[in-house]
Amino acid sequence: MPWPLPESDDELLKLAKGYPYATPGHSYIYRADAIMPLDGTRGDVFEGRTPVIAHGSNRSPQQLQRKFGDWPVAESEIPVSRAWLRDYDVVYSAHVTRYGAIATNLQKRHGTRVELYVTWLDERQLSRMHETEIGSEIYEYGRLSGIDLALEEGPSSLIDEATTYLSRRGCLAREARPIALAASAGDGRHPVMAQEEVLSYVRDRFRPDRPLDAHILETIRNASSRQELIEEMMTVAVPPHAPHFEKSFS
Repeated sequence: MPWPLPESDDELLKLAKGYPYATPGHSYIYRADAIMPLDGTRGDVFEGRTPVIAHGSNRSPQQLQRKFGDWPVAESEIPVSRAWLRDYDVVYSAHVTRYGAIATNLQKRHGTRVELYVTWLDERQLSRMHETEIGSEIYEYGRLSGIDLALEEGPSSLIDEATTYLSRRGCLAREARPIALAASAGDGRHPVMAQEEVLSYVRDRFRPDRPLDAHILETIRNASSRQELIEEMMTVAVPPHAPHFEKSFS
């Protein structure tokens, strides 16, 4: 079930350019009515939940609110752990979302330690997340095993497997190198861009005759135009490389 988009140009542009949206800078509990600090000493808060690596907008309370804000407060509660993943980088996927942003992917890169978040979802919440992620036919869901994932707050300080969504469209590239997400603040990285920079890069490369805002709005409001752009982006994409990932069909 996709969440509704705003109607005004200004709000649509803010949505596209604001990706991956703000985080508290620490682990937290999301609820439809509030954001609270996550106290990892309360171990029961993680029980019965699946750890899902949020390398893009799902790290942000704003995006969780778009997806779960219509739920009863008690059912909307999601623990979210700030985390650091070793030997992977957060890079841009070679696609544009229906809300005009260029979303992210995970790409194996030895020696990198990148900041991201882990959402701990119960069965119903995971089903809703699948609706918003897999329904686009861009992402597939599966498990990353044999990884080094350090948690600021969680059932343990280090876990070696978690689930996530990875893009089938590969990784957006500049000079055959994946472009990393500036907000993840890793080390030993690929070329780095913030969202508005990468939007400008895509416009300059594929639609140089259009003003940036007009280009963004066209990709949001015209699905066939957006698909054409994605197909062009994929012709110069770097193939995805996540050797620890096994797709799940559940």
